[in-house]
Amino acid sequence: MFPSLFISHGSPMLALEPGASGPALARLAAELPKPKAIVIVSAHWESHELLVSSHAQPETWHDFGGFPRALFEVQYPAPGDPQLAAEVADLLTANNLPARLDPQRPFDHGVWVPLSLMYPQADIPVVQVSLPSRAGPALQTRVGRALASLRDQGILLIGSGSITHNLRELDWHAGPESVEPWARDFRDWVIEKLAAGDEAALHDYRQQAPNAVRSHPSDEHLLPLYFARGAGGEFSVEHKGFTMGALGMDIYRFG
Repeated sequence: MFPSLFISHGSPMLALEPGASGPALARLAAELPKPKAIVIVSAHWESHELLVSSHAQPETWHDFGGFPRALFEVQYPAPGDPQLAAEVADLLTANNLPARLDPQRPFDHGVWVPLSLMYPQADIPVVQVSLPSRAGPALQTRVGRALASLRDQGILLIGSGSITHNLRELDWHAGPESVEPWARDFRDWVIEKLAAGDEAALHDYRQQAPNAVRSHPSDEHLLPLYFARGAGGEFSVEHKGFTMGALGMDIYRFG
């Protein structure tokens, strides 16, 4: 059975400057059997309802600005999988999570940046599930549980976000050894609650975690963690680290 993963995808520049995360992602991919397909939830597809990408050949979307031209030239031509997309939508709907197909959705950078470091051949079909971010953590836990059975089929489930994500407080010149204490304290609390299996505290993180609102002014970059946790099994830390002082780059494995 495949695990599910939570990946902090960092800045889009990770695709060109992978730092410590690139080797960690490559090592993780090498340790796993090659997946038949990947189902991924990205922080960058917020929606009101649950949507599932069903394009047979999604485009690579450079959904950002202000970065070097070389980044806009990166392509990730992995295929989609319309048949799997339909199965995903059916599984969600069967679990009282109505979902519909989106035949237009391209790959946002929350998808192609980490996958380009894990599977650079871009030869594994990828299906994306949207993030109804206003519904909060509990919905993502339910979505993960509804799709957990896909792991038995050789499908890798990934939540792509960031363990901390306050872009206004980043130090763009800070080295990897420079970490803001408030960001570290939040990250450590999340790890503690994940290890303890304390779902109630995790769902209520904005009230219970230290520096929660400072670490996540909005929810969307943490919510994919709940998808990965809901879909997976036993928790372990694959990689820990920060860039730019406060942007968490942790990678977690469930199962």
